Amino acid sequence: MVGIYSSLIQGTPNTGSNNADRQMVDFLFKWGELRADNTTYGPIVLNDDFNVLNGNILPTNTDAQWYSLYRTINLCNTVLLYAPAVPGIDPTLTTQQLNAYMAEALAIRSLMYFYLVRTFGDVPLKLTPTSTDNDLTQLAKTPQATVIKQILSDLATAETNSVKNYDNGSVKNIPYNKGRVTTYMINALQADIYLWTYDYNNCLIACDKIIKSNQFGLVSGNSNFFNTVYSNGNSSESIFEFQYDGSTTQVNSFYQMFNIGTGLTGGTLAAQINVRGDLFPVDQNNAHNEDIRAAIAANGGTGAIAKWIGTPNSTALLSATTSFRHWIVYRYAEILLMKAEAEAYTGNGSDALNIVATIQQRANAIIDPQLSLPLPSASDADGVAGYVLDERDREFVFEGKRWYDLVRYARRNFPTTLPILTNAIAVNASPALQQILLQKYRDPNSLYMPIYYTEINLDPNLVQNPYYK
Repeated sequence: MVGIYSSLIQGTPNTGSNNADRQMVDFLFKWGELRADNTTYGPIVLNDDFNVLNGNILPTNTDAQWYSLYRTINLCNTVLLYAPAVPGIDPTLTTQQLNAYMAEALAIRSLMYFYLVRTFGDVPLKLTPTSTDNDLTQLAKTPQATVIKQILSDLATAETNSVKNYDNGSVKNIPYNKGRVTTYMINALQADIYLWTYDYNNCLIACDKIIKSNQFGLVSGNSNFFNTVYSNGNSSESIFEFQYDGSTTQVNSFYQMFNIGTGLTGGTLAAQINVRGDLFPVDQNNAHNEDIRAAIAANGGTGAIAKWIGTPNSTALLSATTSFRHWIVYRYAEILLMKAEAEAYTGNGSDALNIVATIQQRANAIIDPQLSLPLPSASDADGVAGYVLDERDREFVFEGKRWYDLVRYARRNFPTTLPILTNAIAVNASPALQQILLQKYRDPNSLYMPIYYTEINLDPNLVQNPYYK
């Protein structure tokens, strides 16, 4: 199990080389952000990142590699196959403990597959480990719906055997309840999957399990918010985070990606100018009154993505050796906004708008009639869902969720909802590419990444994703 959690942060933070063993968060950030409307290129942008930003993605693009997630899946499969035999070797391992460990492995494997199906569509589903050369198999793709069915089945089993609270404290000041799978992490993943598949009633049930547990709450929107939620991590709002431990010099990929200094040196990626303009409007009557999320999202002077390498109440950035901020997978604010989106489509628009108001009030959101979405009618389900989506953009900017949010919204009533994607395209793509991309995204197959070319070459059973054939 330690190996499984270690694999989430395995690799080198040096993403300058296409051959580097890149950390998982490098892929999770880029898959969730580059094709959306909040990120642009920095002074030393990598060619592959630049092409993804412009929607020009080929099977040779290294951002389309999935090895990091399948490595973790293989470790989960190893535990799931061999763990049941351990009590025969060590009788001190109880059935309850064994089942709890296996619940953790099932949940992490499910999380990996959920990232994969949202990014690539149909993907190979492997439920047994590759432990020896004899285990090497060549697999075809499994339909996304089948993978999701497997995930939900696994999560139902995991929920039954999972741990709500680890009562053995923490190791190296890393609370188990935030860095290991709990029942509530499983419920959050279930809610996310149900939202992705438009199963709103089950999404509400999963969200309410977390809300009614009274184990989580919104962190106060004061001057300590940045420090509490992001700099320190593992806050009372946190449900699950990848744990980077500075004491072991385990740093993440973010410094190399975002270290744009005042001299515009370094940094492969930056915040779009609209993040500190349109997304977070300025109070025209009081320049000192601003949304607490604005300065956290991006450094106003340099465009550096401050959420991951900034410092609280300062324009200073972290260094290469102090960039060990946790990657937040789920936090309580997202549970509330997932519930709000589900409420919009189950006839409870007023409740959804009240949830959004709660998030806005915590953040001291600035409403500008020229830039902010107008408050929709509670009876307008699509309007309320769009309003929730707009607030998700501000709340989770640069947390690897924006592209998936846009695709989820667009797929629901495609192609009527295509403008939600084309508007995002217009932010990043050059004028010469915009018309090409407008046509590209009319094909829903283009919403997924291609399978990396070496995977196709090595496995004759794999077929390239339809748009990229």
